[in-house]
Amino acid sequence: MTHAAAIRMLKTVSVLSAAFGLAMVLALATPLSQALGFFLDLAFLPLDGGQALQPGAASLMTAISGGLMCGFCVLIYLVTEHVYSRDAALGRRLLLPALIAWYIPDSLGSFAAGAWFNVVMNSAFLALFLVPLLLTRPAAAQTV
Repeated sequence: MTHAAAIRMLKTVSVLSAAFGLAMVLALATPLSQALGFFLDLAFLPLDGGQALQPGAASLMTAISGGLMCGFCVLIYLVTEHVYSRDAALGRRLLLPALIAWYIPDSLGSFAAGAWFNVVMNSAFLALFLVPLLLTRPAAAQTV
């Protein structure tokens, strides 16, 4: 993968993920609640309609986590734009620990909560960020 392609992928995944975080928050007061209900049911396989967003504490945690997800992904976008695009090694050193710091507690917490399939979804989400960060060819190899 070229450095330019890695930058495009990181920015695209960041924007789409930030939009997902915003959608989580909007689901609290819009028809997006149906989509969020499906996501929750998927995380707690099987798809049986057994999970749905509940008012109160679950809604508060959804608002908080959606906002944090949106903010984290905006930060990834900005680090990609202002650091990784100019210094891939430094950008990678900033982004990889942050992604791991999200992935491990989120996945362990999901598993502990009985939402084991969220670990699978987290792994796919993590891969979307790791692929451009780890598979980018060094700039020197691209100048032929």
